[in-house]
Amino acid sequence: MTPPHALVSGASIAGLSAAYWLRRTGWEVTVIERAPAFRDGGQNVDVRGVAREVLKRMGLFDAVKALNTTETGAVFVDGRGTVTAELPAGPEGATAELEILRGDFARAILDHLPPGVEIVYGDMVTGTTEDGDSVTVTTASGRVLRADLLVVAEGVRSATRDRIFGDLVDRRALGVNMVFGTIPRTAGDDDRWRWYSTVGGRQVHLRPDNHGTTRAILSYPRDEDLASLDRDQALARVRARYAGAGWEAARVLDGFDASEDVYVDHLTQIRMPTWHRGRVCLVGDAAWCVTPMGGGGASLALTSGYVLAACLSSADTEAALTAYERWMRPLVDSVQKLPPGVVRAAYPRTRLGLALRTLVVKALTSPLLAPLTARFTQVAGTDRPLPPIA
Repeated sequence: MTPPHALVSGASIAGLSAAYWLRRTGWEVTVIERAPAFRDGGQNVDVRGVAREVLKRMGLFDAVKALNTTETGAVFVDGRGTVTAELPAGPEGATAELEILRGDFARAILDHLPPGVEIVYGDMVTGTTEDGDSVTVTTASGRVLRADLLVVAEGVRSATRDRIFGDLVDRRALGVNMVFGTIPRTAGDDDRWRWYSTVGGRQVHLRPDNHGTTRAILSYPRDEDLASLDRDQALARVRARYAGAGWEAARVLDGFDASEDVYVDHLTQIRMPTWHRGRVCLVGDAAWCVTPMGGGGASLALTSGYVLAACLSSADTEAALTAYERWMRPLVDSVQKLPPGVVRAAYPRTRLGLALRTLVVKALTSPLLAPLTARFTQVAGTDRPLPPIA
C-alpha cells in the first residue's frame, strides 16, 4: 500500500514539527520553503507547558536545553540602567528553563528529522486545486505536486492561507510595532533580559544570546504598520520615533543599521473559526498567531505538529482534522484572550503612567505576589494527555 503524502509549506518550527511527526507516523513528507536556504537568526522563544512533553517524545529535550541563550533572568531598568524591579525566575518565570533562539530551535528539529523528509528551498506554493481525496499544488518554480494533505505553516502573513480561507481569516491588529535584530555585545551587557520603558510608550529590550552577540528589540504602540514598509523606511521611522529615548536606544538603532537579520512586525493576532478545509490544514502562526504579547507561540507551534500527526494516525482525514482542532483550540484560546487594557498597561506614555507602572511592577514582583505573577507566563499548559499515536 502506498503511504499517504503530505506537503508542508513553511520550514520553521510549526512546519518542521509537522514534518517530523508525520514522517514518524508513516507519511511521505515534502517541505517547501520560500527562503533560498535554512533561516537562522531570530529572537528568543521558549518551550513551556505540554510542549515540553512533545520535545521529550522527540528525544530533543537535552539538545534544546544545551542551546540555551544563557539568559538567567529578567529585570526592569531606568534610564541609567539601574534595576528597578526583577521578574520571577525559575522554570516558568519570564526566562524559561528552555529559552532558545528561534533559529537554533528550528535547526535542532531540522537536524533530527527522520530519514526520507524532502526539503525544497527557494520555492513557494502559488496555487491549489482539490479533487476530493487529494490536493494538487503548483509552485512558483513550475512544479506540480499531488498530496493527500497540504499543511500550511507559513506564518502570520500566509498567502496560501489567505487564498484558500479568504474571509474566514480575522486579523486583529494590537496597535504595537516591534523591531527585532542582532547587535554587537558590549562589556556592559550581562546575562539578564533588561527592559527599559520611557515616555511615548517606547521600550528598549536587550537580551543575551549564546552566539556572542546581543538580541535587541524596540517596541512601541502605534497604529502605523511598519511591516508594510521596506527596511530602510521602517528604520528611519523608528529612528525618528526614538529620538531622545535614552538608555541604550541610540546604540540599538546604530546596531540595527548594520544588522543582517532585522525583522519588523506590526503585532497582529490571527483568529479563525476553523483551521482546515478539505485536504488543507493550518498549523502555527498561520492558524492562530498569538503574538509576543500573548506568548507561547513556539510551544503551540511545536505541539501542533504532534497533535496533527497523532490525530491522523487513528482516523480518516476529515475526522482527524476535526479532532486536531478540538484538542488544540483550548490551548490557543487561553493565550489569545488578552486582558482588557493590556497594551495601554504595558506601554505607558506619560511620566505619571511610567511611575504608576513601576509601582505596580514592584508590587507584583514582591515576595508576597511573585508566585501569582509567575502564573502569567504559564502558557500551553493543560491537564489533558496528549492524543496517542496509533
